[in-house]
Amino acid sequence: MAVEEEGLRVFQSVKIKIGEAKNIPPYPGPNRMRDCYCTVNLDQEEVFRTKIIEKSLWYAGRRKIFFLRLSRVMFPRSKVAVKKEDLQKYHGKDTWFQLQPVSADSEVQGKVHLELRLSEVITDSGVISHKLATRVLECQGLPIVNGQCDPYAAVSLLGPSRSDAKKTKVKRKTNNPQFEETFYFEVTRPLSYTKRQFDVEEEDVDKLALRVDLWNASNLKFGDEFLGGVRVPLRVLGQVGVHDAWYFLQPRENGGKSVKVEELGSLRLNIVYTEDHVFPSEYYTPLRDLLLHSANVEPVSASTAHILGEVCREKQEAAVPLVRLFLHCGKIVPFISAIAHTEVNRTQDPNTIFRGNSLTSKCIDETMKLAGMHYLQVTLKPVIDEICTEHKPCEIDPVKLKESENLDTNRENLRQYVDRIFNVITTSGVRCPTVMCDIFFSLRESAATRFQVDQDVRYTAVSSFIFLRFFAPAILSPNLFHLRPHHPDPATSRTLTLISKTIQTLGSLAKSKSASFKESYMAAFYDYFNEQKYGDAVKNFLDLISTSGKWDQKSIETPIMLKEGFMIKRAQGRKRFGMKNFKKRWFRLTNHEFTYHKTKGEGALCSIPIENILAVERLEEESFKMKNMFQVIQPERALYIQANNCVEARDWIDILTKVSQCNRKRLSTYHPSAYLNGHWLCCKTSSDTAPGCTPCTGSLPANIQLDVDGDRETERIYSLFSTYMSKMIKMQEACGSKSVYDGPEQEEYSSFVIDDPQETYKTLKQIISSVQTLEQQHTKYKRDKFKKTKIGSQEHPIGDKSFQCYIRQQSESSTYSI
Repeated sequence: MAVEEEGLRVFQSVKIKIGEAKNIPPYPGPNRMRDCYCTVNLDQEEVFRTKIIEKSLWYAGRRKIFFLRLSRVMFPRSKVAVKKEDLQKYHGKDTWFQLQPVSADSEVQGKVHLELRLSEVITDSGVISHKLATRVLECQGLPIVNGQCDPYAAVSLLGPSRSDAKKTKVKRKTNNPQFEETFYFEVTRPLSYTKRQFDVEEEDVDKLALRVDLWNASNLKFGDEFLGGVRVPLRVLGQVGVHDAWYFLQPRENGGKSVKVEELGSLRLNIVYTEDHVFPSEYYTPLRDLLLHSANVEPVSASTAHILGEVCREKQEAAVPLVRLFLHCGKIVPFISAIAHTEVNRTQDPNTIFRGNSLTSKCIDETMKLAGMHYLQVTLKPVIDEICTEHKPCEIDPVKLKESENLDTNRENLRQYVDRIFNVITTSGVRCPTVMCDIFFSLRESAATRFQVDQDVRYTAVSSFIFLRFFAPAILSPNLFHLRPHHPDPATSRTLTLISKTIQTLGSLAKSKSASFKESYMAAFYDYFNEQKYGDAVKNFLDLISTSGKWDQKSIETPIMLKEGFMIKRAQGRKRFGMKNFKKRWFRLTNHEFTYHKTKGEGALCSIPIENILAVERLEEESFKMKNMFQVIQPERALYIQANNCVEARDWIDILTKVSQCNRKRLSTYHPSAYLNGHWLCCKTSSDTAPGCTPCTGSLPANIQLDVDGDRETERIYSLFSTYMSKMIKMQEACGSKSVYDGPEQEEYSSFVIDDPQETYKTLKQIISSVQTLEQQHTKYKRDKFKKTKIGSQEHPIGDKSFQCYIRQQSESSTYSI
């Protein structure tokens, strides 16, 4: 949640780790076990659901959920409700929460703005009466009940011997209603008084309270739904007799039936609550410049970004804001390339490359999650949806097979699903985002240079991410990658697990596939896929997604053959056009050039550098009365080619577009028809150099534009450095120790990677200086904010715990003048 405050933005976030539940009451009867799952609700809207644990009286889960604010964590018919003001109390530690009963009367949210005023009113008969004017102005953030919110307010003045009630009008279809209605309640009945002014004693006023309840007007037979309420004792009016404040809505007192807390069990949660105060951009310039310069620091282990990974308790803490900041500034590829190159050079065995939870691995994981989410959607979602909808039996473990199922049928169902997913993955290379391709190119080149003897390391360095950390987890848990709204049912989840295992092994290019499985039934099933075509498809896919579009890197990049085959091409010369000018040729595409040859194996008759391909588009059939034609547009002219069929034409167009999409001079328009008989057939323009008349299709995705706030990410990094300041001081000491002593590194400093003590010390000094400057700004802001804080304002509504603080701010006088 973001709030703007005088040029400063405040962001609040919660990270929850759902641990386990215990002592959940059993069902009555012989079958006492429960199917348990947990949902996370944000302001009564479900934002996450865990998988189902079948037939159990406990629940265990280890998923992390990121979202803006926490409303409550619920079990069916029981819940844990954590108020926002209490989040800091549980920050960063495992806590057992007693499960509470779910009641409609207790599920409240939102706030209400009230104005109370004591005043004298002269009646028609001339008698002075003292009344309370109650103005209900507005509400914000009311819950939506059954898809609607038609709220109204019920206002009552409560006392020992009275209960006067009034209602506002119903406001339709809004959970932020503007009421602006005023109600009058008689506070005193001064029939025995003759003087015009008198005092109301405090103990009399203390017996009166105003009650405001919000209701949702319902057409259901069960009546209107309670949305929340507040009770305001009249002593808040103080000496001036006026009170204007916002209130958090509260649950109804004794609204639900009593249930013993110990009967419902308990739930273990780890809650991490953060509140970021983001200053204007110029405040972060020194720290941001240090971070973005990290890729240029030699060695990279002495850079600001790498040091952050060293001092954080978990690499993931550092990776998330670093990746978002570097992506936002367009610096992610050089940074990851630098830290990956260093990690590869430290790796001794090619079989363990990128297998640890290093800063490199976590940064690449996070980059794929951000830049590759759309890629996952278009590649996997249609097949995953089909699997989750069809519910075909796919269990191949004989021990788990149901009596009504046939093992051979299940194997065939599973094989078909694996084939489908394998094919959509290995043919999706043209849709892989450019930023991912550039990173994979860097990984491949570093690995191939480091382990020149191992011919497969160029593939395994890439497959360890794209298959092991990207596609396989998305298949296993599609809800975590926004491919499905909820965790699949147990049977479908089992099917996805078997598919994920097989795809992961297919993508690993392991020497002995069957030996990769502990289970004999999986090894037997994998025999279906022990064919060369699967390995070739994986290598072709990895070659394509690890091809860089940056031409300054071509000098160090080994040419990779991407596609080849016979097609028919039309002569490029200025000769008179005719069928005799169409000839069958062998075409060959690498990441460096597009060539054609008279036959396979002969020298090239023509070579087109990839940087000279300005566009690749279909050619209208009317041009030459031929189907399946496309054109490769160059600076001088276009090469017209006919593929054998429409599928092959689409494949060639996609892959040629992919390898040329980063060309600086790519066209934005083209001619969809040929230039014949002195004019373009499409637009009839006579000049053969006329600009195109139709926009290029641009069918391939460029880098996905991310909605990233660079200042907020820098603020998060500052917060991490501030939190781990003691570890940075310790790292400075380690730099001094390594500089002074040539002997073995002191054990107390051995947890830090320090390749160059002097350069690392220099960077640490700059970091600490930048962090201390920002800390001074934060301290000043908090001091000023505390002075300006007014309880009861819209930003700080009155709640149960803040009411007494508010009363202390009022006058100490015990007499209220009217």
